[in-house]
Amino acid sequence: MTVRRNVTPWASAALVLTALLTTSCAGEEPGPGRPGANPSSATPHGYVEGAKEAAEQQSRLLLNDPGSGKTRVLDLVTGKVHRTADVKGAVRLDTDGRFGYLPAPDSTRVLDSGAWMVDHGDHVHYYSAATRDVGEIPAGSQAQMRSDAAVTAVTDENGRAVLYDRGKLEKGRIATPRMLHGTYTGAVVPYEEHLLAFVNKGGTAELAVLDRKGERLASPDVTCEAPRGDAVTRRGVILGCADGALLVRERGGAFTAEEIPYGEHVPAQDRATAFRHRPGSDTLTAPAGADAVWVLDVTERTWKRVDTGPVVAVNTAGEGSPLLVLETDGAVHGYDIATGKQTARTKSLLTAGKKGDSDGSAPVIEVDRSRAYVNDPEGKKVFEIDYNDGLRIARSFDLDVKPVLMGEAGR
Repeated sequence: MTVRRNVTPWASAALVLTALLTTSCAGEEPGPGRPGANPSSATPHGYVEGAKEAAEQQSRLLLNDPGSGKTRVLDLVTGKVHRTADVKGAVRLDTDGRFGYLPAPDSTRVLDSGAWMVDHGDHVHYYSAATRDVGEIPAGSQAQMRSDAAVTAVTDENGRAVLYDRGKLEKGRIATPRMLHGTYTGAVVPYEEHLLAFVNKGGTAELAVLDRKGERLASPDVTCEAPRGDAVTRRGVILGCADGALLVRERGGAFTAEEIPYGEHVPAQDRATAFRHRPGSDTLTAPAGADAVWVLDVTERTWKRVDTGPVVAVNTAGEGSPLLVLETDGAVHGYDIATGKQTARTKSLLTAGKKGDSDGSAPVIEVDRSRAYVNDPEGKKVFEIDYNDGLRIARSFDLDVKPVLMGEAGR
C-alpha cells in the first residue's frame, strides 16, 4: 500500500432518548438519508408511514439454517420469534442495519428485519415495523453487498457492480438497478453520497472515488496491495491492505486517504481480511491467524495484536469495553485490549462444531450498545451476554431452527 498524495443500554438510555425524540431537526430537508424528515407541521417529527417509533433501540436478530432453509427473526425487545421466507443454501448472512442479505448459489434473498435507526447526529430515531420478504436479486454466493441510507451496492465475483435504490427496498420493492461501468477489485462501498472502489491499473489496485452514476471523480493517489476487508466508521472508511489499512475520509467535498501500517511484516495468513465491530464504534477487530486477534483503533491510528486461544469469532463494543473472543473451547473469553490479559470467561456455550467452518457459517459474535449475542447452531440457541458485567449470561433463547447464520439489525 502506497500513499503518494491527497486530493482535496436500553433502559438507562430510554429517558434520554425520549427527550431527544421531542427535539426538532432544525433545517433538515426530506431525503433518502432522512426518512423521517418532513417540513409539514401536521406530520409529527420523525414520522415514518407504517412504522412505530420508540425511545430505545429495536434490535432484532436475523437467523437462518441453510440446510432446511428455515429463517427466523428474533425480536430482542419482546423475545418473540417471527417466521419469514425460507432461504435454502445460503452461504452467509450480511446485514446493513435493517436489511438482511442471504447469498445462495443462484441468487441473493433480501429480507426486511423491520427494525432500523436513523442517526441525525445530535439525536437518534428508532423504528420498528413488520418483517417481510423483499424478494431476490440476481447475485450469487460470491456477491458482496454494501449499503448506506440511499443505495445498496452489489459487486459480483467478476467485479461488476450495480446499485439498488434503498428507498424502493424500504417499500418492499426491488427496482431495476443502475449498472456501473468497468470492473472493480473487492466490494464497492457507498460513503458520503459517493462510492469507494479499487480499480486494477497495471496489476495494482488503485483507489477510485465515484459519484452515484459511476463516474470517476478526483481521488487520492493511492494504491493497495491485495485489498480485502472494509468497514465504515464515524471517522471514515477502513479498507484492508497487505501491509495494514487505508482510512478514507471526506471533508468539504474532497477525499483524503491515510495509511495505517501494521508497523511490521505480517504473513498473508495473519492479515486482517474481515473486520467486525459495533456499528458507530471506531474500534475494529479481525482474526490475526489461528490464535490471535487484531484490534485496530481508528482514532489513534494504531494496530494491536492480542494473543488468545484458537479463534472462532471476535468482536468488541469499542473503547472501554472488553475484546470478546469465541474460542474453540466453546466459551467466550474477555480480554483487556490495553494489556492483552484475559479478564473473564463464560461457560462453554456451543453444543457442537466448536471449531466452526471456513465457509462463513461459523458462529459469530454480534455486539450492540449493551449486549453481545452468540449463536449455538447445534443447540438451537442464542445467548445474550452482558459484556459490562463479567460476561454474565443475561438471557438465552430457545429456537425451533438451527441458527447457523446470524446477523443483528435495528442498530
